[in-house]
Amino acid sequence: MSKLVVTGGAGFIGSHLVDRLIELGHQVVVIDNLLLGKKSFVNKKAKFIKADIRDFNKIKKCFSGAEAIFHLAADPRLQVSIEDPITTHEINVTGTINILEAARKTGVKKVIFSSSCAVYSDAVVLPINESAFTSPLSPYGLHKLMGEQYCRLYSSLFGLETICLRYFNVFGPRKLATGSYPMVIPIFLDQRQKGKSLTVVGDGTATRDYVHVSDVAKANVLAWQSGIKDGSPVNIGTGVQISVNQIAKLVGGPIINLPPRLGEMKKIQADNTKARELLGWSPTVKLEDGTKELKKEWGVE
Repeated sequence: MSKLVVTGGAGFIGSHLVDRLIELGHQVVVIDNLLLGKKSFVNKKAKFIKADIRDFNKIKKCFSGAEAIFHLAADPRLQVSIEDPITTHEINVTGTINILEAARKTGVKKVIFSSSCAVYSDAVVLPINESAFTSPLSPYGLHKLMGEQYCRLYSSLFGLETICLRYFNVFGPRKLATGSYPMVIPIFLDQRQKGKSLTVVGDGTATRDYVHVSDVAKANVLAWQSGIKDGSPVNIGTGVQISVNQIAKLVGGPIINLPPRLGEMKKIQADNTKARELLGWSPTVKLEDGTKELKKEWGVE
């Protein structure tokens, strides 16, 4: 049994990862300031510490004796990063440096960093592989790219093992209609539940690559156990493009179109070859099946 720390462990993805680690028999410490997370999401068998990753001294105390840190804590709201780049930089970049430095000073062996496909540019060939041009369209995407670069520096300068997982569009239980971005599936479910029209941004032809949160949790465990330790990025996506219009059709109901937003990629599709070959990971939950289960959960069958 290993002591493991999950920052952002009260959040959507983090709480599922905590559940997975506890199922595997590990001792898990959750660090979360509850800005976007919910205490009710935290597994009762985990130790919960309310702390902000910007508070270096407090998080450093939590790392003592830990074998690995799964760093998921962030403000992932793309639009908020555009409106308030300074605060989100402090959380997403300075917070990540704090995690790496605290890990180095407490003897943690490995940091698994949650990055994002938002690091890529719109001008890429699909499917996107890890060597594709990185030119983020938002401060949030830039923050994640900087986090990746810090991971690589800490590996090369200090020997801290790191790996960066570039999540594509994660969906599943506990994803709320408010809070972190992107939110199209829970927003549609919430609108359907309330008898409202589904609000499609733009013409609905923009695509995303939707990966189930349970598969993302498994990817984190495999990343921890993998031989990748130099901060290399690995895409975590299904390799399937799904348009907003297709999502609306799966959820069902009338739609209305809204103006397009700034800072968003138009087409997204992952090349997950690296994850398959180096992590032994592959997606198992199809969007159709996952959405069907969510509709039951939301009572909108």
